[in-house]
Amino acid sequence: MSEKNTTHKEPFLRVSKRKELTPRQSFGLKMISLLLALIAGGIFLAVLGYNPFVIYGTIITGAFRSTLAVQGTVKIMIPLFISALGVTLAYKMQFWNIGAEGQIIMGAIFASYFGLFHDNWPRPLLLLVMFIAAMIGGGLWAILPAIFKNKWNTNETLFTLMLNYIALHIIAFLRDGPWRDPANPGFAKIATFTENATLPKLFGVHIGWVIALILFVLVYIYLKYTKHGYEITVIGGSKATANYAGMNVKKIVLRTIFLSGAICGIAGFSNAAGSDLTLATGVAGGVGFTAIIVAWLADLNPVGILIVSFLFAILDKGSSVIQSAYGLSTDCSDVLEGIILFFVIAGGFFVRYKFVMRKKKSPEATSEAPDMKGGEAA
Repeated sequence: MSEKNTTHKEPFLRVSKRKELTPRQSFGLKMISLLLALIAGGIFLAVLGYNPFVIYGTIITGAFRSTLAVQGTVKIMIPLFISALGVTLAYKMQFWNIGAEGQIIMGAIFASYFGLFHDNWPRPLLLLVMFIAAMIGGGLWAILPAIFKNKWNTNETLFTLMLNYIALHIIAFLRDGPWRDPANPGFAKIATFTENATLPKLFGVHIGWVIALILFVLVYIYLKYTKHGYEITVIGGSKATANYAGMNVKKIVLRTIFLSGAICGIAGFSNAAGSDLTLATGVAGGVGFTAIIVAWLADLNPVGILIVSFLFAILDKGSSVIQSAYGLSTDCSDVLEGIILFFVIAGGFFVRYKFVMRKKKSPEATSEAPDMKGGEAA
């Protein structure tokens, strides 16, 4: 009876973890991916009949062409930067928080309660309470999946993702029900905040940018120079090592995830009280998902997050300018952004991984292999 061959054929192409690159090599690979992104985007624009150099120039100049344009770019950057700092805390610990969108929304809801129903308080006190409430709202929304993860080892990726949609429907419920503005009976909306409940402006932009810079300094110090930051790094590297070192892993996870959600909640407060001046279903507007990309492209480094979020803000603002200047539809602009993001993200992927092709077996190795059926020839 012939023996069944149980050897598995090696795949033709597989993904393998790359040896750690030097900072210069990593930077070079990312620059190559950015160049390829611009080339691919240029080809797309050329096919549509536009001059790629003119379009790219307009994207950059459009974000800085006037004082109002600069202010608009900064406004776009504020919630993106804050929420990217928030998810970084979770990702440093290998906790896959995909719920920044929902945490932004819950932060906005908690802050809006005081902005709508306690707007007679002194402005400094009211804004401070709204700020703290936003942190609590975002933190509680984030800590829920962390509790389930600790107790029942649930999948935090799916849990945090589903909570995004629950948070969105909570706003819809409040808008159509208990918080509906009675002054607009024909159109369901939540009332606009009074001036007392809105963030004051500094240099033409609400002070959310000041809050963002303070958070940047605090997160940088927290991760790099504190015991808590060291514990996050150890747990992210190996939970077994953290347990062996005597760390209370479950407690650290809960604390860190609460902080992660709390920072995202601050982004919601910034949007509601600084940009929208009300609570709306678009208060997050996809920022929570984009923040994940920003955090990973920056290698979870707060300094890198500052740079990458600024570049994303330029791309976003510049894309809106080319829509009006050249009649490009929103879809074309989104495709262009998607092409650029695809190549940039691919560059981040190839910093860590590489494709390995199946090696061809030499004829000598094949001929020297033992005969499994009849053994060696006499």
